Amino acid sequence: MQIPDGHYLFGTVKVGERGQIVIPKEAREVFHIQPGDTLIVLGDEKWGIAVTKADVLEAHAKHVFDLMNGGDRHDP
Repeated sequence: MQIPDGHYLFGTVKVGERGQIVIPKEAREVFHIQPGDTLIVLGDEKWGIAVTKADVLEAHAKHVFDLMNGGDRHDP
């Protein structure tokens, strides 16, 4: 399977007794996830679960709100 640049398949993880998973080391390195970082878990019944760093989603939300307020910012 050819994976496009900028997209990754990090493998599989198992859900532990308490519902916890371990984020693979390579994924933590690529996305600069450090101990203490806040992550957001999003869900869609059709597409599944997505995990993202809170600051990344916050930057995108700020961009959307700026656009809604008539701003012309183009940087997320």
